[in-house]
Amino acid sequence: MRPNRMLLSTTLVIVALVIQVSVLARLHLPGAVPDLLMLTVLGLALVYGHVGGALIGFGAGLLADFAPPADHAAGRYALVLCVIGYLAGLAKPDTGRLKSATGPMVVVVAAAIGSTLLYAGVGALVGDTAARHVGLGSLLFTAALYDLLLAPFVVPGIMALARRADNDPLADTGGSSTATDVSTGWLSSGTGLSIGRQRGGLRMKAAKARVARAGRIKGVKRL
Repeated sequence: MRPNRMLLSTTLVIVALVIQVSVLARLHLPGAVPDLLMLTVLGLALVYGHVGGALIGFGAGLLADFAPPADHAAGRYALVLCVIGYLAGLAKPDTGRLKSATGPMVVVVAAAIGSTLLYAGVGALVGDTAARHVGLGSLLFTAALYDLLLAPFVVPGIMALARRADNDPLADTGGSSTATDVSTGWLSSGTGLSIGRQRGGLRMKAAKARVARAGRIKGVKRL
């Protein structure tokens, strides 16, 4: 990965992990906990693709595995987010632009359900049966609901930061078109018209001055 991608991804992942552990995990909501870390991985994967999504997901999951108060086997969440980041990266649009919000929302719901099932499946392999006591059905429903409600406030911003930091040509094109629209509207206002009149007046004055000089020169030649 490029250095700017690594720096931005590391910063966003650390911030998301701190907020999730210190704020979201202490809300004591029924069922699952809103997974801000997974949403951050999804937003980056939708811009960087499947390879970048897998690497970012593995690193983010590994940090979550060692961050207190983690009570599961190390590497468990790293595997989950690595797979989720890879699969989400496959949904990256070819043009680099999202035509609607439907696609990302479907990706969020699928990732929330898939990560919960994969986490519970890996836990069953290592002897962790906590999901059975809580109820897998309620975990799936609440995980999808919480992540879907949180996604509009997280994923678009993450994607915008990733494109801007990556100097995406498509993002630059969009920015230039916006700037063009703004400048066009500004020039069509009263200020732009007054500037146009001033320029026209200066041109007329310059033309009159040339005519006057030409008349004086002809007069001298007649003499």
